[in-house]
Amino acid sequence: MGDTVVHLRKDTTPAEPATVTTLTVVPDPAPPVAVPLWVRSGRAAKTAVTHERTRTVARAAARHTLYVAGGARIVARRTWDARTPARYERNLRAAEAAGNYEAAMEWEERGQRFREARHRRRMDLLHSPVDAAKGALVGTGMGIGSLVALGVVLAIANKDVTDVITPITAVIEFIRLVITIVQVVWGPLVTLGPFLALLALWAVGSKQQAAPQWALPAHVRNGEGEPITPSIVVKALRDLGVPALRNAIKEMGDAGASMLSPIVIAGCGVEVDVTLPSGVSTVEVQQRRRKLAENLARHEHEVFITIPTAARTVRLWVADSGALDEPIGPSPLVTDETMTADYAKGRAPWGQDLRGDAASLSLYQRHLLITGLSNQGKTASLRALALWAALDKRIEFRIADLKGVGDWAMFDGLATVLIQGPTDEHVIEATEMVEAALDEMNRRIEARRLDPGAVFDPLICIVDEAQVAFMCPAVDDDKRPYGGSKATSRYFMGVRKIHNQGRAVDVLMWQGTQDPTDQNLPKLVREGAHTRASLALGTESQAVMALGEKAVNGGAAPHLLRQGLDKGTLVVASDGIAIPKGQSSLTVRTHYIDDDEAKAITTRAKAIRDGVTTLHSIERAEERDPLADVFDVMGGAERSYTQDIITRLTILNEDAYGGWTFGDLKRVLEAAGIEAYKSHGRMTVRRDDVARALTDRDSEGSASASE
Repeated sequence: MGDTVVHLRKDTTPAEPATVTTLTVVPDPAPPVAVPLWVRSGRAAKTAVTHERTRTVARAAARHTLYVAGGARIVARRTWDARTPARYERNLRAAEAAGNYEAAMEWEERGQRFREARHRRRMDLLHSPVDAAKGALVGTGMGIGSLVALGVVLAIANKDVTDVITPITAVIEFIRLVITIVQVVWGPLVTLGPFLALLALWAVGSKQQAAPQWALPAHVRNGEGEPITPSIVVKALRDLGVPALRNAIKEMGDAGASMLSPIVIAGCGVEVDVTLPSGVSTVEVQQRRRKLAENLARHEHEVFITIPTAARTVRLWVADSGALDEPIGPSPLVTDETMTADYAKGRAPWGQDLRGDAASLSLYQRHLLITGLSNQGKTASLRALALWAALDKRIEFRIADLKGVGDWAMFDGLATVLIQGPTDEHVIEATEMVEAALDEMNRRIEARRLDPGAVFDPLICIVDEAQVAFMCPAVDDDKRPYGGSKATSRYFMGVRKIHNQGRAVDVLMWQGTQDPTDQNLPKLVREGAHTRASLALGTESQAVMALGEKAVNGGAAPHLLRQGLDKGTLVVASDGIAIPKGQSSLTVRTHYIDDDEAKAITTRAKAIRDGVTTLHSIERAEERDPLADVFDVMGGAERSYTQDIITRLTILNEDAYGGWTFGDLKRVLEAAGIEAYKSHGRMTVRRDDVARALTDRDSEGSASASE
């Protein structure tokens, strides 16, 4: 240790200035410890060895060296295939493993023809030396004779006898020149030959990426953007972890690609059918979707597995890397302001399928159910269909939004009923709306019985967030619950009855619901929908509830969609959308229409209608003024059909007008001096006549009161 240094420090205070001193002993700082040179050298060497640049250089050196070895292996394999019947044997085993015995016989015949041709070539080689010698002697004799004859001609022409040997001399000089050239070139050629051969082998190996995975460049190791080829698909299937499949592919050798159909471009990806060998079921491949995707250098959501009609066959659709994260563009409803709708013959533009083709849905006489986890685009998907349907002025909407945040507010003035709110009171009103639609269905069925040719305007009853209705605990005065799934549940029974018979008279039920379970989406209701669509779900059991067991067994997998990332992407099971033959569902990426765009579309829809009065609540248990209610439900239209008036009165107050017929309405109108007339074959009432009757009645009432 070093010497100790004593420092004197004087501390002063106001009481005792300059009288208190403190001795502080401060040891000398320890000298730095010298690090041996070999330690520093070792650390530097370790840093140099582990540095990323060193690794990159080492990997590059190993890669290019192994390219030569891999290229030599590939060339040797190709040479062996060209000189032996190995390729025919390999394809023969592949055909037998696939159960294609006709192709196996064809490959066997090709192999036999190759062996016969090879045998003939070998026999010809046995006789070729003698034949070559004979040919050489004959050729040499004829050549010398020709040269002598040419020399005689030259000698006669030039009158010089020495020209007889001039042609022979010229040939000898040419041969000597060739030998000289070969002697000059041969040395460099022998020296450069091996290098040229190595370069050729390197080129073959580099093109085929014939090096271990760890030695390849980073972008190749990661497989980002790697194109899907038959060999990649076969390797992915081989490494899938199915022993029977792996053994069958090994038996096939490189010809495992015979399992594959041609790989075709399908939208933002490719599609290929895989015929599985005997002993391998399609379920075994479906259950390993994630591993298959990783083997193909893709994410799980970028690979879809469906089951076509062919036996023992799976259809793979593999997206281009990152393609599914790109938006698909705006809806035609937004870009084409002249677009109209036809409920019976048209199709609603909904989005694009995975192939990139337009996906459109027929709404004609089809009940609809859309489900999925919260905040995945359910309301937007459902509303997009309603916005298209609104451009057909024949369609009447009755809407209950049990979320109540304004997602359907743009239908105010377009729908005859618009209920918005999540409370039990809103559920009660939504239930009565559904029951009013049920009464309208029954009236239409009775009218159809009396007149089989009767035609009705479509009525679409929409309940968004329907799980709120099914879970509602409220009961009515008769102790009947509004929610639930029992036979006494008013909402459940109303929806179920509309599902049973509504489509025949164009009374349709559309529902959107979250997170389906048996409690918030009863089985009889979900199975009553003709078109069932699901966004991202949490479990496979929920996918079965949403789409049905048949669709899920056929490859539908909404539970494999990414929550939050695949918003607006849904799986559809319906005969109203074009689904490829053999598949049970279609994955659709829907167009997103924001609120402002939706308002613009509904403005166009309102312009083609006479004017609609929207009821925001359904009043109950109060004294009614029938004539005033008739005036109110006619809204701003100059005239209305009597049947429409009865329907709207029922919506306004089911208790007061639920059982009304045309006779009841006629009685009220005649009492007020209003006469209905027939227009286009239907009874019609003028709004001005009703307004005049109300004015006259009020005037008479005022006069009576003054008297």
